[in-house]
Amino acid sequence: MSGEIAIVTGGLRGLGKAMALGLLQTGRRVVACGHIDSDIADMVQAAGEHAGNLHCLTLDLRKPSACDQLIAETQAKFGGIDILVNNAGLTFTYFDPDRFTNGPKMSWDLTDEQVQNTMDTNYMVADQLTRRVIPILLKRGWGRVVNVTTKLDTMNRPGSIPYGSSKAALEMASEVWGKELAKVGVAGVTCNIVNPGAGANTPGMSPVMRALSAVGKGIHLIEAEEMVPPLLFVCSREADRVNGYRFDATTWDATIPPAASAVKTGRKSGFLMFPLSDCYSDLVDQSTLT
Repeated sequence: MSGEIAIVTGGLRGLGKAMALGLLQTGRRVVACGHIDSDIADMVQAAGEHAGNLHCLTLDLRKPSACDQLIAETQAKFGGIDILVNNAGLTFTYFDPDRFTNGPKMSWDLTDEQVQNTMDTNYMVADQLTRRVIPILLKRGWGRVVNVTTKLDTMNRPGSIPYGSSKAALEMASEVWGKELAKVGVAGVTCNIVNPGAGANTPGMSPVMRALSAVGKGIHLIEAEEMVPPLLFVCSREADRVNGYRFDATTWDATIPPAASAVKTGRKSGFLMFPLSDCYSDLVDQSTLT
């Protein structure tokens, strides 16, 4: 039982709710922030005997002032911040609810509002909170930033904008934050990614896909609770030297020790660079370009 203090955004339903409960059940004090007031009662009930270590609130974290409020309330309620889980996000069901039956929308079919809201929720919220929280963690001498992005092939497939591009921004920011923390050199202050690694059986997934998965058809969706083991590892003291990595719940092996699973399944966050350009390689005599 650690007693650390965690903020989980998008923490009142879906993946965030499962991760917040996982942190609570291992002795952390948790501030779960969402945007739907009616989710709070369900979250408190789910916390059960751990509800005394839970504080729930709803805020529009796209506003910088709301991020300030979340941090202030967390410090006032529990006395500090040790862990930030950036999970808040809008999914395809927000801007393209019929994609799994009618096919995906192309980017030019979206409205400015849909793109802006998705980019703000999926990237800017995490950016605003991380820039505010990291100095607190550095001052305390220990802490974790944990980001939820998505599968790399979800980021760049046709019809993925703005969800894919917002998550790509967070993926790259995670790599940079990890590198910046390594450069500062405060051991135990880290930035890592924990992902489903596949579609998740949560309210953010298409009802059609959830129904197909439930009867063994279509793409198998992971359960939200599968996010908890890799999250607990990256938040543990055992992971003090694990910085700048990505762990997917689909490949995490909960039957072996967490550190062994991390070695087996973790990889560096960010993107591998493509080889040198082969542009026009099939159209132009390469010898004429030297």
